[in-house]
Amino acid sequence: MIDGNALVYCDEYFDTIWGKTAHGLVRFTERYHVVGLVDSKHPGEDAGDVLEGKPNGIEIFADIDSAVGRFRESQTPITHFVFGIATDGGRLTEKMHADVLHALDLGLHVDCGMHFFLSDDPEFARLAKKRGVQIRDIRKTPPRHELHSYTGRIKEVESFRIAMLGTDSSIGKRTIAWKFVEAFRKRGIATELIGTGQTAWLQGARYGVRMDALINDFVAGEIEHAILEAWDNERPQVMVIEGQGSLMNPLYPGGFEILAASQPQVIIMQHAPRRKDYDGIPGTPVHPLETQIRAVELISEKPVVAITINHEGMRPDEIDEQCARVAQETGLLALDGLTHDLTPIVEMLLERMNKRGEA
Repeated sequence: MIDGNALVYCDEYFDTIWGKTAHGLVRFTERYHVVGLVDSKHPGEDAGDVLEGKPNGIEIFADIDSAVGRFRESQTPITHFVFGIATDGGRLTEKMHADVLHALDLGLHVDCGMHFFLSDDPEFARLAKKRGVQIRDIRKTPPRHELHSYTGRIKEVESFRIAMLGTDSSIGKRTIAWKFVEAFRKRGIATELIGTGQTAWLQGARYGVRMDALINDFVAGEIEHAILEAWDNERPQVMVIEGQGSLMNPLYPGGFEILAASQPQVIIMQHAPRRKDYDGIPGTPVHPLETQIRAVELISEKPVVAITINHEGMRPDEIDEQCARVAQETGLLALDGLTHDLTPIVEMLLERMNKRGEA
């Protein structure tokens, strides 16, 4: 069920890595009907065109008022203001603070995945109560009595589980995970995404956790519980587990817990060949792809079966060349999930899934 008509807020950051939440929402969401995006750097442009050169009908507005006014006139009023920026440390600037206040004052529900909890701000809370709207802090830690410890019952889950990991954070793991979910569903194969971050929730993932909102002792248990819940309720043939951070980026870890708790049958690695340093740590070189593959396979005792490429820093005519180079170096299928047809990887995964069923 759609929560409402959403205006995604990404002022001044849509064309930066800080806009990754907005990027996910304009590409795909089952939670909202996204009707517009705020970014004063690109007013009047199409959000899909700015993001990846493919118009998608979502207009960019210079400010909140112009967007709200447009859709009020068209009898499809905006109901939700979704914060689409993910800043380092999760802090609001003065302008962001003022814009959130204005959205609340206009009577919009506000959803935010930042580490800074809007509902804890007395000014925001008072105004939300006054206007009769809700603030949802997606990263807020659940009450301890609602958290789950790891049980080992994961072994009962018969779904073919694919872990979508990456060689760094902010590298496209979630986006490509959804691409695989879509590909399997188009073939009539019941598939669920197990989300592990706030954007997957904002995109409507029915099962998952927000890993970096959890107390460490419960991370594995919560991942397992999300998978068990999906299995008990849906019995999907396939589950795709969204990666978080990376195994080897010390600023944004998360790969180990996903491998340990979800116990996938196979792993796909998302990789940006042109990225030199880890996200958020300038001067700290990304470990070589081959090293990261060995580390993942050592920990999980399961194979990395394909590489999906992030083409950041590449010209369009360089993408095929880079994919071919990675394929030659690793001996694995290597495709760009945003520009290539993923069918060869999907067919390889189906073959592995079917062979498992025959064993």
